[in-house]
Amino acid sequence: MELPASFAWLVDEASASPSPDSFLAALGGLLLADGLPLAGGALTLSVPHPIIAHRTWLWRAKTGAVIEALGFAGAPRTQAGRDWLGGLGAVHEDVVVARADAPVLGWAGARPFDPDEADRLRQAARFAGAPLAALAARAALTTLLEAYLGRRSAARVQAGALSRGTGETIRAALLCADLRDFTALSEVTEPAAMIAALDAWFERVAGAVHAFGGEVLKFIGDGVLAVFPVTSAPAEACEAALRAVVAARAGMDHLDAVRREQGLPPLPFGAAVHFGEMLWGNIGAADRLDFTAIGPAINLVSRLEGLCKPLGRSVLISGAVAAQTTQPLKPLGDHALRGIAAPCAVFTLPDD
Repeated sequence: MELPASFAWLVDEASASPSPDSFLAALGGLLLADGLPLAGGALTLSVPHPIIAHRTWLWRAKTGAVIEALGFAGAPRTQAGRDWLGGLGAVHEDVVVARADAPVLGWAGARPFDPDEADRLRQAARFAGAPLAALAARAALTTLLEAYLGRRSAARVQAGALSRGTGETIRAALLCADLRDFTALSEVTEPAAMIAALDAWFERVAGAVHAFGGEVLKFIGDGVLAVFPVTSAPAEACEAALRAVVAARAGMDHLDAVRREQGLPPLPFGAAVHFGEMLWGNIGAADRLDFTAIGPAINLVSRLEGLCKPLGRSVLISGAVAAQTTQPLKPLGDHALRGIAAPCAVFTLPDD
């Protein structure tokens, strides 16, 4: 007996699907071609992430488009998919295997499914078990790597960039930020309260970085190192880094106001922005690697951030960034930086 095209695809080719959205679109299109009256489909996978509990991909039969919805911790696991499908028509859902974290495959019908059609969808879910297990494992690995490495670095690692000493030289705007007097504050603050303060600080900085297309490379103690790689014009990367600094500063102003209302001290910080080349890749021991960035530009932005406190500024900007932006900046003259041969032209924001 010859299998329907959708079932044959699930057996022979589905495991090679590059992503959950492509899997859902391909399966939906084949089921539609097999005569099922589909209006849309949804696929939900659990993922290991500190905030996101599951991801749901939603396919619309009329256009073939797929969008993604995120389910956060505490939210009903399949609610996003079920609600969306219910807006398209009659809903049929299958848990692919009998596990609490199993993939959920759902469909909306342009009309109610008859018993034979519902049975064919159940059979499709059974055939989908093996390829979805492989797909879920890859999606979980991707999510886990992104949570710890960032999206771009995770993609490089998954692409096989695993050899020590390998990497690529890229141009990027660099952002280095650090809390002031953190050691003294930690000595008089309960550990739980200190961790909460660090998390609040990191959320403001990392949220601003991600909002403007950057990537956090490192959390180092109470410090953050982030990059904004050049994808088109250098000026765009520099402008994004400057906007991120302004957004982070606004977020910290609000956080400090809240802390003062709670009788807590503010969290002063310093941030520096520089533009240059860096080596982005693997360093470390033979059996323990770190995917990070190194080079003179990294050293300079770190030293520049250390100048914030002596100059009484919260944000310092190098001449390399100033040369790439049309934003008004306030010059502070040339300054020697420890370990850097040539003096650095230093600027700040007009209102700093």
